[in-house]
Amino acid sequence: MRLPAAPPVACASAERARLDRATASYDAPLAVVDLQAFDANAADLVRRAQGKPVRVASKSVRCRALLERALVRDGFTGVMSFSLAESLWLARSGIEDVLLAYPSADRAGLAELTSDPKLARAVTVTVDDPAQLTLIDAARAGREEVRVCLELDTSLRLLGGRLRLGALRSPVHDPERLADLARSVVRRPGFRLVGLLAYEAHVAGVGDAVAGRPLYSRSVRLMQAAARRELAARRAEAVRAVRAVADLEFVNGGGTGSVQHTAAEDAVTEVAAGSGLFVPRLFDHYRSFRGRPAALFALPVVRRPGPGVVTAQGGGYPASGAAGADRLPHPYLPAGLRLDPREGAGEVQTPLTGQPADDLLVGDKVWFRHAKAGEMCERFEALHLIDGDRVVETVPTYRGEARTFL
Repeated sequence: MRLPAAPPVACASAERARLDRATASYDAPLAVVDLQAFDANAADLVRRAQGKPVRVASKSVRCRALLERALVRDGFTGVMSFSLAESLWLARSGIEDVLLAYPSADRAGLAELTSDPKLARAVTVTVDDPAQLTLIDAARAGREEVRVCLELDTSLRLLGGRLRLGALRSPVHDPERLADLARSVVRRPGFRLVGLLAYEAHVAGVGDAVAGRPLYSRSVRLMQAAARRELAARRAEAVRAVRAVADLEFVNGGGTGSVQHTAAEDAVTEVAAGSGLFVPRLFDHYRSFRGRPAALFALPVVRRPGPGVVTAQGGGYPASGAAGADRLPHPYLPAGLRLDPREGAGEVQTPLTGQPADDLLVGDKVWFRHAKAGEMCERFEALHLIDGDRVVETVPTYRGEARTFL
């Protein structure tokens, strides 16, 4: 059942006017986060998590101030990071629970991790292959115990394994094989097995209600229902098998699009989410929840090539993943503008077409939504935090703190 949408903006022109008033003294290009929307989205994630802690996925935020804003809320605990260098930086800055959700070959970072007691206590690394343990040992510069999380492949396999639906992540699909990997960790000096990770990207990150594509949306819903049933049983079996080898502090699963489903599994102790705080375009297409766009960027109009066309400066900010129109930024306000299909979002300029173009003047702002969440922050050094119709604070992104981890 589709849940009621968040309270709609009474009028797109009023929303645009509010954003323009708030940023009147700031030149574009610029990026903003609406704090009221951010906080409402955070509250909705906690509601959907049904009492289980939400771990914030940092790659979808990439701003320490906003990570901290989420973490001080009831219902949030810990960070899910995306690189070892980032993990160590966050731990040094005072975040005491960082789960690095991707294996790392950063030998310098591993040397630092194994030689610093504070970092070793705060950071947990993810592995899915004994070779990764060997690499960590080869990089050791100290005797600190390394906290380890195992990753289970969540993909749905059909037709005897010939058809695979899901992200190409961990090679460990079967509970028995995961238990074997657990035993290889506990037998190895210098490591402590503390967690299990199973991220269902094909459920959490794929919209099931895409406008204008009813047959596709129905097929996604059928696939996801089957995937949830299969994974719930297999994940529970995997947790039992690993708990027979070692005590686990946490079992992490989910993502913004599947928080409520994953949280309902008894075997899962916490869920991960990050994109649901910003709500980028790719998260508009879910039946089970509706967030409020919180992160936007604005580009200035710098040309008027002709009737029905304006040109904005910059804008070539495509999202990662398989290339396609859904990865491009979307002109949001004024409503009715479109990317030119022949040029798309350009590296240094972006033509925009549509009737609203005729009412735009050189110097006016055009507001955009990014396709993904945290990737927008790689394009801007600062985020202007808006409350109502004023900027209440300006905070650095990772890039603004001279941190570009990947």
